[in-house]
Amino acid sequence: MANIYEQVKQALQDIVAPKIREERGEIEGVRTEIRRLDERIDGLDGRIGGLDEKLVSKIDSLRSEVTTEIRRLDEKIVIGLELREKIAALEAKIAALTDK
Repeated sequence: MANIYEQVKQALQDIVAPKIREERGEIEGVRTEIRRLDERIDGLDGRIGGLDEKLVSKIDSLRSEVTTEIRRLDEKIVIGLELREKIAALEAKIAALTDK
């Protein structure tokens, strides 16, 4: 009985042990690859963060420029409307003087 046990044990060790060692090697390779990918992801995350900051800065700058331009155009529109009112008033005065 002990002899059969030893034979089965030896057969399992001959078959299973090399496979276990092979699997351990593959697992270690996968772990190494995961660490390498984690490092790449961290690097990409940093680059994306930097690009995000640049993009936010450019958007803020454009927003400021657009706001300034809108204010400038608003001022011109107000001036144009005021001039139109003054011209209309002058035309009314001229019309009143020529009607007399």
